[in-house]
Amino acid sequence: MKVCELKPELKKIELLIKAGEVLAPRQIVLPSDSLFHNVCDALVGDESGCVYLSLWDENIFNVQAGKYYKVSNAYTTIYRNSLRLNTGKYGKISPCEGSFEIDTSNNLSLKEI
Repeated sequence: MKVCELKPELKKIELLIKAGEVLAPRQIVLPSDSLFHNVCDALVGDESGCVYLSLWDENIFNVQAGKYYKVSNAYTTIYRNSLRLNTGKYGKISPCEGSFEIDTSNNLSLKEI
């Protein structure tokens, strides 16, 4: 699958991506467990487009700008009227090889849904 094919509410997504900008983490408290969690967004993509990937807790430190990753068992959601890619507790982000650049002119997260 390519980034440009992402749509709301997709599941079991497999993608090869390059990480662009990784934003600063922020702390939130989830109502489900009342614990503090770190969360940040990373602009990721391929030659077809880009999207924000939500990174939680330890995954924040596993993604670095300029590196390539295979994202497995991911899903999409809508957050504040924009498309987001998520891995959740069952998804995986693994380093891999790549040689493409991100098409930042097609940012799916900037298109209001």
